[in-house]
Amino acid sequence: MVRLVALALIVAVTPARAIELQIYFTVIQRMLAAQVFTQEGRVYVRGDAKNRCSFAFLEDPTIASLGTSLHIQARFSGRSARNFFGRCVGLGDSFTLSIAAVPYYRNGAIALRDVKVDSPGRDGLYIRRVRAAIADSLTRQFAYNVSADAKRILEQKLDPLYNQELRRFNVTGIRIAQDSILVGLDFQLAVK
Repeated sequence: MVRLVALALIVAVTPARAIELQIYFTVIQRMLAAQVFTQEGRVYVRGDAKNRCSFAFLEDPTIASLGTSLHIQARFSGRSARNFFGRCVGLGDSFTLSIAAVPYYRNGAIALRDVKVDSPGRDGLYIRRVRAAIADSLTRQFAYNVSADAKRILEQKLDPLYNQELRRFNVTGIRIAQDSILVGLDFQLAVK
């Protein structure tokens, strides 16, 4: 308890400093896998695993830095065919998609905007539809609820003599580093 009071006094007389949360790309990759690539490491944009003649999915996402954007690379596989006597007759394709997106803070979560999907060296009506569907899916589906995690972590009971309460939480900015996202935080934690 004495340490907590001493810490509170030091914090009270110390000028406020920016707090930065560093989220490594490996964590974002796991979140994408858990939230978007949910079907055996794949995200189906058409059909499902049961339909072997007409489907489209992404798999094996990797995350990197692309200046002020995230760069997500994933493998696309798809088939648009009909089942004739147990055989799929039609077109199929498999290629790498390159996705650029800007992370931003919205409603307590880090989400993606300005999602641009490219297929280097590959184009066509089908491929353009795939790119549009992927961009829409990532814009709508991906969100890391950073405020809920901050509340859970900062309010975790550490000692039976006192409690912590997160009273205010805001993200002041998001920057892309070489191997991570840096999130500027402004929050108030009450210790009672």
